[in-house]
Parts: sequence; structure tokens; C-alpha cells
Amino acid sequence: MTDALLIRIAEALERLAPPPPSCADLAAFPAYVWDGRAIHAVEAFAPVDYALLTGIDAQKGALLDNSRRHAAGHAAHDVLLWGARGTGKSAAVASVVGLLQEEGQDIALMQCAIDELASLPALFALLRGTTRPFILFLDDLGFEEQGVGDARALRSLLQGGTAARPANVRLYVTSNRRHIVPRHLSEQDDPINPRDVVDDKMALSDRFGLSLGFHALDQDAYVAIVGGYAAKLDLAFDPLEAIQWATQRGSRSGRVAWQYVVDLAGRNGLSV
Repeated sequence: MTDALLIRIAEALERLAPPPPSCADLAAFPAYVWDGRAIHAVEAFAPVDYALLTGIDAQKGALLDNSRRHAAGHAAHDVLLWGARGTGKSAAVASVVGLLQEEGQDIALMQCAIDELASLPALFALLRGTTRPFILFLDDLGFEEQGVGDARALRSLLQGGTAARPANVRLYVTSNRRHIVPRHLSEQDDPINPRDVVDDKMALSDRFGLSLGFHALDQDAYVAIVGGYAAKLDLAFDPLEAIQWATQRGSRSGRVAWQYVVDLAGRNGLSV
């Protein structure tokens, strides 16, 4: 086989092979998304105003303090935010990062889909190349039957091992469960020593130095949240109508409050 033929074969293979994915500039944007192969910039990062998050003052305050320490290069915790749906867990993460950026802190949010956990070592390898502080956000994490094995892998990424998260990264994870892995599911894995399996898998939640609970709202707190959103948009509202809106949906939460205000704004000819 001649050298010319080898060169032609090599060139053909290069054309067939997909180009390596390009990653966004890690110093240029307020937020990013990791898709398992590459980092993409989020240019239109517009989190909820921190001051508008009502009824979760203790939780958002603790999250802000921890994030501020991380942004300053000081010791900070990985955080588990757990509790009922729509109570402000995800909004709190984004709003805290947004507030710190408004204050001039050089910190960024990096979101990763929960089905890309296996790719996190590759992401960590990229983030080790920068000194910029990052909050790695995993939203709505929970391990069902097909994904329980991922719990142990995530534990090793949080603490220990060569693939553990770098010092400039902290994980902020939201879950509807305090212990992430359902107790009944853990007990199914070993009928002889179920207690040992429960302890092993629920130890994942112990890897988070800060655990913040978000609980269902009472009626007064729900109306207060509606009032905060409505005041921001200069809208008058009827508390009884807002309560009826929540009753029809079977839930009182910050998400439902915002949905009511969006509907109210639309009826008044406003955009949000």
C-alpha cells in the first residue's frame, strides 16, 4: 500500500468522523447547559427576582450565604433542596446566582439533565480548566428502579475518588424526596439485609453539607406570594379569586401563584 493511498484513507476517515463538539467560553456567560458532550451558553439568563421569592426566606437566605462564600473562593457546601413541587426550589437556585451576578460576583450556573449523570466526570474535567466558581444544578433528581445504581456513582462524584467534583464547583440538587432514593425501593434490593441497603443508598443525602426543606404553603403564604408578584406588575387582584384558582388546581405553591398572576396579567392586556 502506497503512502499516497494511506493519506487518502486517513483523510476519508477524518471526513467521516464527527468533529469534536465545541464548548462555550466559560468566562463569558452567566449560565450554561451541559448536554453530555459539550457546554452551551445560556445568553438569555433571566431568573426570578430574589426579592419576589416569598415564604421561603430562611431557605433562600441560607442558599445565598452558601453561594456567596463559594463565589468568594471560601469553603462552601453542596446543597440538597428537597420538598413539594412548585415551592421555589429551582427558582431559588437561579435567583441566588442572578443576585450574586448583579452584585458583581463572577459566578455562573451550569445545568445538567439528570439523565446525563454518567457524563459528569467529563464535565468536571472541563471545569478544572477554569478558576471561575460554578454552581452545577441538577433539577428534580430521583432514582427509580432503572437508575438506583446511579446513586452510588453520584456519591463518589460528590466526595472522594479521582473523578470527584473540582474545588471551583458545588452541586445544587433539587428533589421531591428528602432521601432521593425511595425507601421502599431500597428495601427491595436485598431481602436478607434490607436495613443495610437502605442505609447505603440513603447515604447519598448525607453527602450534602446543606439540606434545605421546602414545604407546602398555607393559604396566607400563598396569597402573600400572589401579592408580591402582582405588585411587581402593578396589578390589583382579588385574594378570593387567587384562592379559588389554587383550589381548582389542588395545590398552593409559588408556581401556582405565578400562573394565576400570568392569567391576571393576560386578562388586563399585559405581557410578562
